[in-house]
Amino acid sequence: MLGRLFAADPGMTSPNKKSLRIALGVAGLFMALIVLIVFLRAKSVITTQMAILMFVAMLGLYVGFGALIAVYRFVSKLE
Repeated sequence: MLGRLFAADPGMTSPNKKSLRIALGVAGLFMALIVLIVFLRAKSVITTQMAILMFVAMLGLYVGFGALIAVYRFVSKLE
């Protein structure tokens, strides 16, 4: 299935099991943190504003580090 998604470019190979496992791990951790924040809000441990701030901060960290990793991989291919 994944091989077909990348078949448009003949030079591109499908992702290996290690990279797929890492991506699933990151997605799973992201979902687990969201569930934890919702649980804390449901138990009134944190306020709604604090939960929203945690969501925004977590999303910012994931996007920011994702951009850093993408730039690092791009620069390493240039050398």
